[in-house]
Amino acid sequence: MNEPVSVALVGGLYGSARAAVVDRLLRRHPGAVAIHHVIAAGRVERVVRDASGVLDHAEVPANAHGSVTQDLLAQLVRHAAAGASLLIIDLWDSIEPRPVAESLARAGQLRLVCVHTALDAPHMPLDICRGDRLAETGQATAADDQRHLAEVLARQIEYATSLSLHGGDAEDTELSTAVLGHLVPHTPIVTVPDTTGPILDVHELAGRVDPATAQLPADRQTGEVTTVVWRRLRPLHPGRLFDVMDELVTTTVRSRGRFWLANRHELMLAWDAVAGVISVADTGPWLAALPEAAWDLIAPIRRAAAALDWNPIIGDRVQHLVFTGPDIDRDRICDLLDSCLIDQDDLLPGAAAWACYDDPFAPVLNLEESA
Repeated sequence: MNEPVSVALVGGLYGSARAAVVDRLLRRHPGAVAIHHVIAAGRVERVVRDASGVLDHAEVPANAHGSVTQDLLAQLVRHAAAGASLLIIDLWDSIEPRPVAESLARAGQLRLVCVHTALDAPHMPLDICRGDRLAETGQATAADDQRHLAEVLARQIEYATSLSLHGGDAEDTELSTAVLGHLVPHTPIVTVPDTTGPILDVHELAGRVDPATAQLPADRQTGEVTTVVWRRLRPLHPGRLFDVMDELVTTTVRSRGRFWLANRHELMLAWDAVAGVISVADTGPWLAALPEAAWDLIAPIRRAAAALDWNPIIGDRVQHLVFTGPDIDRDRICDLLDSCLIDQDDLLPGAAAWACYDDPFAPVLNLEESA
């Protein structure tokens, strides 16, 4: 290849919506080629097509980890060398776009220009609330795939650089648009993805969703859909927070952000919940917990995010959690979380008393630290 060929990555749980986007791209770009892998019942099939129809349909050996990604990259390079004007990756239903985008970046021979998620307008507002596992919906990628449908849908939506809505009537589109306006207010909803922009930097894409730098939604009310932003500076008592988490998660649809526990004041913790399923993870130290000499090793986007939160006493430590759902009781959410903050008379980081708190998060977080 002389010049890197542009690659459009199209994903989403809804096959008919993805197909509609891929068809529009093939018609708009003569010479474009779309590559799709079907993953089902332990088998992987590759389908390659252009605007005229199917060019190749073959089974791919799936007995090695990463074999699908390897086959995808090989096909992209092959069709780029053959003169394709645009390469379109039509991801299978429950594949998340981030690992694929980062694999493309590591390959170094291709030019990722958009990450697009196609959505079914009647089903998306319902599916983001569903607690089903992918295995129950027939969309698991492997026998041991334990992911939930709603968490995959959320990642597909939040990582994308553009979105599209398909099917349904004007009312479905209006509701889906309102929900997306809360989940990803800065992501455009388009008819056809733009493939003329600059190459995407996967580090910047990651920065949009990673807890330390995520572009979290703002406080908002649209009809019945509400987003509540909770920002505080005092640390959280681990036991009190653990006791209210179930109510916080089950009375909202999507919540995420970063927070700190008093007894783990050096660590930034990530909160990620959707459809009643929550994950709490250790994302590493706050910048305030690092020696200044180490800051040069920190990505600029992380330093910029820390600067926005900086406090002269506690540094970049902050409670920043965002909750979205229908008919949320804003006061109840804030009161619950405020009741979990440590008392006003013990505010300095590192107070000896904090280490004595019972920590119900220990089984998860200590396991992560020792892994």
